[in-house]
Amino acid sequence: MSKIRWGILSTAKIGRDKVIPAIQKSNLCEVAAIASRQKEPAEKEAAKLNIQKAYGSYEELLNDHEIDAVYIPLPNHLHVEWSIKALQAGKHVLCEKPIGLSAEEAKKLLDTSRQYPHLKIMEAFMYRFHPQWQKAKELINGGKIGELKTIHSFFSYYNIDPNNIRNQNDKGGGGLMDIGCYNISLSRFVFDDEPKKVLGVVEYDPDTKTDRLASGILQFAKGSSVFTCSTQLIPYQRVNIFGTDARIEIEIPFNAPPDKATRLWLHSKNGTEEMVFDVIDQYTLEADRFAKAILEDSAVPTSLEDAVNNMKVIEAVFESSKEEAWKELNT
Repeated sequence: MSKIRWGILSTAKIGRDKVIPAIQKSNLCEVAAIASRQKEPAEKEAAKLNIQKAYGSYEELLNDHEIDAVYIPLPNHLHVEWSIKALQAGKHVLCEKPIGLSAEEAKKLLDTSRQYPHLKIMEAFMYRFHPQWQKAKELINGGKIGELKTIHSFFSYYNIDPNNIRNQNDKGGGGLMDIGCYNISLSRFVFDDEPKKVLGVVEYDPDTKTDRLASGILQFAKGSSVFTCSTQLIPYQRVNIFGTDARIEIEIPFNAPPDKATRLWLHSKNGTEEMVFDVIDQYTLEADRFAKAILEDSAVPTSLEDAVNNMKVIEAVFESSKEEAWKELNT
């Protein structure tokens, strides 16, 4: 097998606009099928995206023996259910973030995945594969910022549409699940550790009941991370990583565009060094790495244990806000 044949579970916007075109650019992948709850939407998107097969149910796609792996961009509350069904059908699984609605649910998926050691499964945090993040890690690990002490990150957009899935509480909507998961993930990624305790402050929309503004402090053994995320603020994103000797600033840290160069700055006592990264699609890089793990039967870049731990921190932020106290973590 030289290429991984992908099936896409749902016609979700992120799949249509971002991930499917990116997978199609990979030399290690082909998108062979797409499914929806009705056949007509699947056929419509298949025609647009030049996908050979269209199915009117997710089960039909999972029963296709010519599909090797599935990408799951379903609403958050369906991630674990369909990831488990995909594993049971013998498919490798790349599932959108957040992996589930709770750490307990994520742990259920982890336990199930261990029954299928020959299958690969990974949470789709695409940002980690972008060269700007790889460079940031290289600079930190190489001592270019001195001792890593703290991270400040911000991620926001404005969306008050009650019909949007992000604003539906029963489907896992809200800012922490949608974008705050990035602030938390990057903190754990940069420190290469789990936080010892968490302090959270969360504000809820009175109508949708979803969190619309959340701030958190994550206390690590060697430093801290402070973040804010919101679904009802002016759109903005930025990450600053502070060390004793220098600061790394990432301009577009999360949804780096596939058609525009990105920039990172290393601010030190000697001045500022700008690093420009060529146009690249981070979703293609993600698909490449996942496909490579399948083809070589090697470990996926980000383990499912990492996904479970990210959910534990998200939960802790919510609980801390509710209790108005620091929340200890045992990860």
